[in-house]
Amino acid sequence: MHSITPSSGITLKSLIRKTPPPGQTNRFNPVRFFIQCGYRVDSANTNTSTVAINNFAGHVGASRADWQSSCAILASKVVSQQQDTEKTGEITVVNGHKTLDLVPIDNNLPKPLTITDLSPAPMHGSTLRVAYQGVPGAYSEAAAGKAYPNCEAIPCDQFEVAFQAVELWIADRAVLPVENSLGGSIHRNYDLLLRHRLHIVGEVQLPVHHCLLALPGVRKEYLTRVISHPQALAQCELTLTNLGLNVAREAVDDTAGAAEYIAANNLRDTAAIASARAAELYGLQILEEGIQDDSSNVTRFVMLAREPIIPRTDRPFKTSIVFAHDKGTSVLFKVLSAFAFRNISLTKIESRPHRNRPIRLVDDANVGTAKHFEYMFYVDFEASMADVRAQNALAEVQEFTSFLRVLGSYPMDMTPWCPSREE
Repeated sequence: MHSITPSSGITLKSLIRKTPPPGQTNRFNPVRFFIQCGYRVDSANTNTSTVAINNFAGHVGASRADWQSSCAILASKVVSQQQDTEKTGEITVVNGHKTLDLVPIDNNLPKPLTITDLSPAPMHGSTLRVAYQGVPGAYSEAAAGKAYPNCEAIPCDQFEVAFQAVELWIADRAVLPVENSLGGSIHRNYDLLLRHRLHIVGEVQLPVHHCLLALPGVRKEYLTRVISHPQALAQCELTLTNLGLNVAREAVDDTAGAAEYIAANNLRDTAAIASARAAELYGLQILEEGIQDDSSNVTRFVMLAREPIIPRTDRPFKTSIVFAHDKGTSVLFKVLSAFAFRNISLTKIESRPHRNRPIRLVDDANVGTAKHFEYMFYVDFEASMADVRAQNALAEVQEFTSFLRVLGSYPMDMTPWCPSREE
């Protein structure tokens, strides 16, 4: 499988913490960063995302030292000197495109943070910075725009980078997929929800409309290969066959990344399955539109934030939890009965292996040792945590579980369903 690196944005390597040289400590003036992300087109390169960072000194507690260090690393080779030494930034180049660039502002003295600096970012956001996985033109970018219109979208090369971008205050929100109506759950993000301490504050459902993209002037009969994300290839398999294309299918990391790869390498024998926006961004033509085998192809995304929202009862809410059960029989049945008894509808249940305790051994003198897999269970149910029924249900669930965590209680996506692009 090819690894398609985003043209810009945040990479996992850039988030790795660095330790100071021997004899030195992390005593320096913390810095607060604001990131602005926009798109530009130039004649020599394909459309990319450029990120400009304005930093200014801010006086925060010692607990923010590690946070500042991690943020500074995002600018790649940032020269960190002593307390009163001026910091300068270097431009890092990824795949020929400019990425994070620190622009220092002269401040003789550190400025204290105000209550405005510490307050949550505004909702619905015109100034929200939203992290997503992929490159510009990805379906995740479209989901971020639907969830937060006019937001500043920040592309990340991996799901975990998007989580860390929010935790490090580089982004205000993250919008990440958790399940698709055809491909099922995205297990990686369920595991990351448990590993990180972010909260689900909303959901958005995005209809997926695949297009067959190629360089201008290329005809379908000249194609020998089609590249895209594995799920996109599977979702268009029947249509590709019906088009009479005798092409090899090749999986890559990202749909929009496949389009960028074709444009960057001038591949005239290769087509990509991606969105119409990806065709516009990377200068490709649309050979076929709406090539998904099932028009009811929709992906559900969750919106993540550092702080939870206050649950309400004046509109439909959904709550997501994860739990592990104690040893015993019929534990899962008892947990589900707590919701059924209170007439609370479950919308999803997902099991994932318990990483810290994957196998449980049960010794029986008569039949020997039995090996059972241990699981974490993820459950979504239609009720707000402000609802007494939900509170009582979770109180009962806690009696049968060794671990219980509420991932978020958030408004349900109630937008009308439009299965086709034209509608």
